[in-house]
Amino acid sequence: MKNIVLIGGSYGIGLEIALQMYKEHHIFVASRTAEHLGNLEVTHIPYDAAKDQINTDFLPDQIDGFVYCPGSINLKPFASLKPGDFESDLHINFLFLVKIIHELLPRLKKSKQASLVFFSTVAVKVGMPFHTSVAAAKGAIEGFAKALAAEYAPTFRVNVIAPSLTDTPLAKRLLGNDAKREKMGERHPLKRVGETKDIANVAKFLLSDDSNWITGQVLGVDGGMSTLNIS
Repeated sequence: MKNIVLIGGSYGIGLEIALQMYKEHHIFVASRTAEHLGNLEVTHIPYDAAKDQINTDFLPDQIDGFVYCPGSINLKPFASLKPGDFESDLHINFLFLVKIIHELLPRLKKSKQASLVFFSTVAVKVGMPFHTSVAAAKGAIEGFAKALAAEYAPTFRVNVIAPSLTDTPLAKRLLGNDAKREKMGERHPLKRVGETKDIANVAKFLLSDDSNWITGQVLGVDGGMSTLNIS
């Protein structure tokens, strides 16, 4: 059984990853709340990335898998965004990730070959209006992941999942009713928005030994949006 740490894994994609993996692995969820974890046999660690250092007393000496789930969807015209908006998105998506990786690095290096999984967005590869702030923050993740993967190969692997719009609490405003959901789904070649299991399936694969020859990659899990033009 592997020791897998999920940062922010108490809802949405992180929760789905925990649901898929807790029976076969030791799962540690570091998040502000545990209300959605229910009766899952996981270890919850109260943690707010914006304020806290993670309490390593609850973590094993060896970490074999790591997933950073916190993110933002701050979609506004560039003219309406202030520099502080960019700073906020950069912190939650990227700088807090750097902070926690520093804290856990010695434990990751003790694994035979740990797997790290981060999240980006289709909007890094495909320029989209109103995405300047979040695309900039997620673009930092992609560059960081590739450089980190190169620096620490073969000690551990680092990969990024770049989804399109996925039905999570974070996307509630964009998918608040059936009409919005249908409209957003039609934008994708596969004619639907993503579900948490679509993304969690790929994260589970990347955390497994089945992917042990994959590192430094950005995987588009986006219903074909980043590569197909069917209009």
